[in-house]
Parts: sequence; structure tokens; C-alpha cells
Amino acid sequence: MLFGTSSGVEWIIAGLGNPGAQYAHTRHNMGFLTADLLAEQYKVKLNRVKFKSAYNIFQFADAKCLVMKPQTYMNLSGEAVGEAARFYHVEPSRVLVIFDDISLPVGKIRVRPSGSAGGHNGIKNIIAHLGSQDFPRVKIGTGAPDSGEDMIRWVTGEPPMKDREALLDAFRRAIQAAECVIRYGCQRAMNDFNG
Repeated sequence: MLFGTSSGVEWIIAGLGNPGAQYAHTRHNMGFLTADLLAEQYKVKLNRVKFKSAYNIFQFADAKCLVMKPQTYMNLSGEAVGEAARFYHVEPSRVLVIFDDISLPVGKIRVRPSGSAGGHNGIKNIIAHLGSQDFPRVKIGTGAPDSGEDMIRWVTGEPPMKDREALLDAFRRAIQAAECVIRYGCQRAMNDFNG
């Protein structure tokens, strides 16, 4: 059966991160923080629990969207995303993933229609569980650690205060980019947001 079941879910938006208070404001939680801001803007709580996720379903960009925060920890994000996509018969091309990217400067966002995991274990796991790398994504730049600095400590560390305003702006633009992807497609979103 194709996507668009009686449930009507047309898109899945997955914001990636790690559950738990100790990770709440870390660089690896850019996707969670963006999903929270999106839900806040639409006055919806991501308080339903299923698909190993905190989620809710609401109208966004003229589409019925399931917005989710996988609770599996980052490296197993695909378990949650894959389960929801199969349940609602949503094709990979309509699974939009928002996540952190160390290869982008702090606060920069980049839209991609598909591609490899690029070393990101959450994306690697989603590719494995969807059986495809052809799903759109919005990356949020966190900057990279200095050479010699531990990568795990970097991504699970909190950005300094001086970066937080740029990151909050990036979350807002990531939401706008997601809306553009859903309404007009990845090419338009790339033209508008990858500048």
C-alpha cells in the first residue's frame, strides 16, 4: 500500500537527539530542539508515545505531519523512524530528518535531498532501517572540535553562550526550510536556504 493511509499521515519529520536531561542542550540534540520549537510554534506537545518516540501529529505546511523525537538514543534513531514509516506507509522521500552537522559552521543550515550518512551514526541507522538513503534532511551546523579534541565529548557537550543565539536562529530557519521542502520540494529549499 502506498503512503497516505486512512490515518492521513503524509510526512514524517524526525528531529534527532538523545533522551535525558543530561543531553537536553547538547550539540547532538539540534534535531530535538528544532522539533520542540516547531511543536511550540504550533501549540502542540510532543507527548504521545509510540514508535520508540515522543511525537504528535498535526498540520504543518498544508500537510498532515507526524513530528517525532526518537527516544532510542542517536545511534539507533532508525528503529523509531523506520517503525513509524512502515506503520503509516510513508515513503522515504517523505521522511524529513533534522540533525546536527559538525562539518557546517555554527548556525549554518543545509538542505539535502538524499545522500550518505557522512559519518553521522543516527543517519546511518535511518538509512539501514528505511532501506534507502533517498530521504530529505536539514542539517544544523555545530562547528567542529579543535584537532585532538575528543569527538564524542564535543557532540555531547553544550555549545557556549556565544553560539546560542545563532543556533536558535538556525532552528527557526530549519523549520522554514522543512516547510519549504514539504510545500515546494528540496530543490527550492536548497536554493532558498543553502546560500
